[in-house]
Amino acid sequence: MIILGLDPSLSRTGWGVIRCEGARLSHVANGEIPTSTAAPMADRLAALYAGLGAIIAEHCPDRAACEEIFLNRNPQSTLKLAQARGAVLAACGAAGLAVREHAARRVKQAVVGTGGADKAQVQSMLKVLLPGVGIAGADAADALAVAIADAHQG
Repeated sequence: MIILGLDPSLSRTGWGVIRCEGARLSHVANGEIPTSTAAPMADRLAALYAGLGAIIAEHCPDRAACEEIFLNRNPQSTLKLAQARGAVLAACGAAGLAVREHAARRVKQAVVGTGGADKAQVQSMLKVLLPGVGIAGADAADALAVAIADAHQG
């Protein structure tokens, strides 16, 4: 089973691909899809859609897992996150991938053992769970964590 984990963001969407063989997990790839803050919104969303489409075509995941949306104090930030998430989900849908959603606290619990873990703790545990992994950035790390949480859910 190959799982594509996603951490949607308008500025930099993280992605991570893992392979599950029984209870054994292994790292396949990870990265981030950046967009230019100077570009119009439609262009940024199109870049996310196209970038993720290329990743799906390259790695042929069996399913995808995405972090659920959370509400920011700033409604504009929440709206931008929702739009980015929509582009990411549309790319998965266009590729015929089922997408399972996970709350951020549940992802942290699955990886670290506590829902209140910080980013450094998550990244540290990723190196334990996926030995030898090179992580492309914080958003890619979050995406790998989402994939691992999805694998643990079964």
